[in-house]
Formats: sequence, C-alpha cells, structure tokens
Amino acid sequence: MINVGEIIKTLRGIVEARIGLIKEEIQEEFLGFLSRLILLVIIGSLLLLVFLFLSLSLAFFLSQLTQSPYLGFLIVALMYLLTVLVLYLSRDSLRLRQRTEGALKNFFSNIKNEKTTDE
Repeated sequence: MINVGEIIKTLRGIVEARIGLIKEEIQEEFLGFLSRLILLVIIGSLLLLVFLFLSLSLAFFLSQLTQSPYLGFLIVALMYLLTVLVLYLSRDSLRLRQRTEGALKNFFSNIKNEKTTDE
C-alpha cells in the first residue's frame, strides 16, 4: 500500500533541495554582480586619477605655451565645460542611451556566460 507520509516526506525533501539550489544560484549571481561592480569602481577610480593627471599636465603645458600662469587651466576648464555642455544637450539622445545601456548589459551579462562555460 502507498504510504502517504513517505510521499510527503520525499516531496518535502525535493522542494527543500530545489530551494537550496535556487538560493545558491542567486548567491552566485549576486557575488558575480558584486565583484564586477567592485571591479568597475576600481577601474573608474584609476581612470579618474589618470584623467586628473593628464588634465593637470595639459594645463601646465598650455600655461607654459601661453606664458600665463592661469590661462592653461582656464583653457582646460573650458574644454571640460564644452564637453559637459555637449553631454547635457545629448542626454535625451536615444542612440547614446542605447549604447550606454548596451555596454552596461554587456559588462554585467558576462557573469552568466562565464558561469555556463565553467560548467
């Protein structure tokens, strides 16, 4: 005869195992996302420092060319102001938004691709 208690116990074990697997998958995806985010922040910080030093170098170079202690820095600042103005005016551009979203999706979707190739 069929023992209902054992069937329920078996089903409960299967459900608990499935829940455990799902929790593990979610944890792996979260850790992958978090590691990519940390990497992105580190890369961004280093690029910011590189950009800062290149900007200072350009400002000092332009200051020497113009023989004015402040004009080189003013030119670099105006270049940045122009860049910000162009980005501000193109902020509603669908093409720019699609490219940015595509790049971010590409960067963060590699987690799933790496996971499937590891298995």
